[in-house]
Amino acid sequence: MNAIVNFVITIPITNIHPFEDNPYKVQDNEEMQFLCESIRENGVLSPLLVRKIGAAEEYEVISGHRRLYAAHKLDLTELPTVTTDLDRNAAAIALVDSNLHREHILPSEKAFAYQLKMEALSHQGAACGQAGHKSRDAVSDTGSGRQVQRYIRLTCLIPELLNKLDTGEMALSIGVELSYLDEQRQRDVLEQCEINACTLSYLQAVLPQGLNAAETEDYVIKACEHYRKFQRRREQERRGAA
Repeated sequence: MNAIVNFVITIPITNIHPFEDNPYKVQDNEEMQFLCESIRENGVLSPLLVRKIGAAEEYEVISGHRRLYAAHKLDLTELPTVTTDLDRNAAAIALVDSNLHREHILPSEKAFAYQLKMEALSHQGAACGQAGHKSRDAVSDTGSGRQVQRYIRLTCLIPELLNKLDTGEMALSIGVELSYLDEQRQRDVLEQCEINACTLSYLQAVLPQGLNAAETEDYVIKACEHYRKFQRRREQERRGAA
């Protein structure tokens, strides 16, 4: 789709909203502080890319969520923007593609980004009477369709496990395996890991492939119990040697 892009216009900040279901997190970190300082000294040099939503003068951000956040922190009342006529699906694809090649992107961000783009491509195909013609391979120009599907599986994880994935406490492979468990079973696994002081990286080393949900949960719990006994025995041996 060839979108029509207009000239730069100034819009009240109260009329500008984050993209619904934006998969990318805006973090109030050191980089945000630098951005705030830059805007305080020089203003917003790069206009936000937005699209009009609804009949009223309301707009949704496609590119510029960090600038919008910084503007709110600085109590700005208006922002320079460029408007486009992209529909919801085309805007979602543009949003995902403009951020996927960032230097720092969390696994959870990539997971929800792939899911958002997959759904948008699917909707576009259905609208053209070609449902299903867009494969997973069309979602990413760097990863295979199988890799895309593995990331999308992560959207089925509970927030606590997703956070462990983002902090590096859990590998992608174990996250994919645990995503096939229902919510309660995922919480049971998390609880067993905490009770037995068993890291999720340990599970990655011992979890066999090809288990169904019930077998995965049972194996994880037994592995945690075994790990606790191993740690206890090693501590006893250490005390004995002393």
